[in-house]
Amino acid sequence: MTPGEYLSDRSVRIALQLIGAGLAALFLLATGTQPGVLIILLIAFLLVFLIVHLFDFFRLRSRLLELETILEGLNQKYLFAECAPPPGGLYERRLFDLTRRAGRAMTGAVSDAQARQREYREYVERWVHEIKAPITAARLICRELDGETRRKLTAELAQIEANIERALFYARAENPEQDCLFRQADLGKIAAQAIENHRALLIQSGVRVETEHLNGIVYTDEKWAVFLLGQLLQNAARYRGAAPVITLFSKPLGKQIQLVVQDNGIGIPAHELPRVFDRGFTGSNGRARGGSTGMGLYLCRKLAGFLELGLHITSEEGKGTVVTLTFPAKETLTKL
Repeated sequence: MTPGEYLSDRSVRIALQLIGAGLAALFLLATGTQPGVLIILLIAFLLVFLIVHLFDFFRLRSRLLELETILEGLNQKYLFAECAPPPGGLYERRLFDLTRRAGRAMTGAVSDAQARQREYREYVERWVHEIKAPITAARLICRELDGETRRKLTAELAQIEANIERALFYARAENPEQDCLFRQADLGKIAAQAIENHRALLIQSGVRVETEHLNGIVYTDEKWAVFLLGQLLQNAARYRGAAPVITLFSKPLGKQIQLVVQDNGIGIPAHELPRVFDRGFTGSNGRARGGSTGMGLYLCRKLAGFLELGLHITSEEGKGTVVTLTFPAKETLTKL
């Protein structure tokens, strides 16, 4: 609190006190009080007036600084009213009591919302594991079909699995630290696993995947990195051009390693490029080709932030897209 803020807050009170003192002085003067006595009384009033307001100003400022310090020290700031020291005045006590009651109601609502969210996430995770059984059964049935039908059904089942996996990772992305293990991982193994997971889609789409110099060692969670890379492969396959090729290669960047995913697809319009990581954004390509949810790249950005990966995308419409993942150096990774 600054002196100006204090004067602004107390302006009406100060004005009334000064008007009252002026009226009292006029009354005393009118009733025959000697001017010298009146001057002494006014000086005494002004001294008391200044002392009272200075004391009030420093008291309020000290109180506010104390409360701000307590608030800054709390991780869950909505518990501020419960942690603040009891006030002295009746008005402030009543105000704090109302604030505490409102805070308890909000805390209860937050706890209920978190419980519902946790239950929903657990349900999604259970559902994902349960749905894998009929998908596996459908794959076994596909083996008894002829070649073309089997190929088409296998590709569709692979798409279903990819969407289910995205739902699972989306549910876990709210609290990724509960399902992450950061350790040394082979970049080539991560790329190979991502390609294998989406092999049916890549074959059906006629996409050729080329890998170069993927023998680096990175520090990350392998499962989440495979999922993230898989989303990029799915996007490249979905928005492919003629004779589609996806090239994966790595290059050093000091102590960091960059993984580059480059395709020769239809590209992204320049005016849409800043929004591709927004939740639910499908863009003109997604609307034209259908089947886009706008969640793939949104999840990529969210997971990249947790994995401390740099994620950068460039694209030229009609020529292709380049996505660069920058894996952090071991020394800078805070989650090891």
